[in-house]
Amino acid sequence: MAWYRKLHWQIILGLLLGLAFGILAAIQGWGPFVTNWVKPFGTIFITALKLIAVPLVLASLITGVASLADLRKLSRIGGKTIGIYLVTTAIAVTIGVLLADLVRPGDAFSPELRDGLVEAFGNDATARTETAATVADRGPLQFLVDAVSDNAFASFSNNGSMLQVVVIAILFGIGLVQIPKEKGAPVLAFFEGLNDVVIKLVDIVMLLAPIGVFALLADTIVATAGDDPSRILELLAGLSWYMGVVLVALLIQTVLVYPTLLKMFTPMGVKDFFQGIAPAQLVAFSTSSSGATLPVTMERCEEKLGVSEEVSSFVLPLGATINMDGTALYQAVATLFIAQAFGLDLGLGAQVTIVLTAVLASIGTAAVPGAGIIMLVIILESVQVPTAGIALILGVDRILDMCRTVTNVTGDATVASIVASSEGQLGPVNLSEESDRLVVAA
Repeated sequence: MAWYRKLHWQIILGLLLGLAFGILAAIQGWGPFVTNWVKPFGTIFITALKLIAVPLVLASLITGVASLADLRKLSRIGGKTIGIYLVTTAIAVTIGVLLADLVRPGDAFSPELRDGLVEAFGNDATARTETAATVADRGPLQFLVDAVSDNAFASFSNNGSMLQVVVIAILFGIGLVQIPKEKGAPVLAFFEGLNDVVIKLVDIVMLLAPIGVFALLADTIVATAGDDPSRILELLAGLSWYMGVVLVALLIQTVLVYPTLLKMFTPMGVKDFFQGIAPAQLVAFSTSSSGATLPVTMERCEEKLGVSEEVSSFVLPLGATINMDGTALYQAVATLFIAQAFGLDLGLGAQVTIVLTAVLASIGTAAVPGAGIIMLVIILESVQVPTAGIALILGVDRILDMCRTVTNVTGDATVASIVASSEGQLGPVNLSEESDRLVVAA
């Protein structure tokens, strides 16, 4: 089979062409054309993924929990999953804090550029601060309150309520386990059939991936450039140290921490892991949404990495809602960067507060583009750093959002593999071309 027939190569080609076209469009002033004629294809792709995200989480979690049968097994797997997620998030935040302390990217930030960006992005920063204020006033355990829905159908119709969907599905699955099998069998059969149908829909939607990522990246470049293409270079030059710290920290977490955990707790080869999860990483990069990428992540883990459906259907949806390693890492670096840019020195106590707050905030961060910047405001306020400072990083946030989402998705797949291995439910890696359902047929 020719290399260009494989989906991951088609997605890479779409990314490269989108980057090139976006730069050309910014230089030529084709912004309106991109907005009106290119961006809609990216919007359609993301919307289609979001369309199947809730049905997939609902059906897969219900069937996964019901298949466990033993509630003690459910609590064991759940405890492992949440525990490992918290550990990987804490490691990610710590890496971000240490690297930001070592490099001190904010010291290289000129006061002139700082004042200019605050003026340019001040309105957007104010809007996000006001949104975050509502979140901050709710209390540290509000995410537990929000996890319980008072209207299941309202939760099903809102992708931002994915944590509520997860809780509903788990409770429903537990209920199925506790009623007589003859009564629960028809209900379980319905959700098993729904799960199979949604997986097929994933295959169909992924046919749009190369076009979708082309459109998304082209629009991102044009939107960042605005009316002045040179703005991209100015922003990148002024924020290069900050971006460099975030990207290096994300790279350490993705290519060092996760492979180390895989080697320690699974028999899976690192090369096989990354080859198997690559299409999900590319979709995560283009959509900046681990929630929208969830259908692809689940399919790759089950079909390529050998993670059992029982584990995958529980661990991955939960990870898409509470495991935000990349987001938490970025929030830690951004907080220290803004503090340094304003000449503030955060001591050990403040940095410990950053680590703890970022880990807890990651649990309540929605798996959608840009949600991390809102939670960042809460972290800034927790250590008395001016919230207006988020204006310093808004210009490059979209680019970093794409990268940190890749880390989030990779972390989900890593933990799923570890949990599956610990439960004896990690099968052999299957990367053969014949079994690849994500290859566009002739």
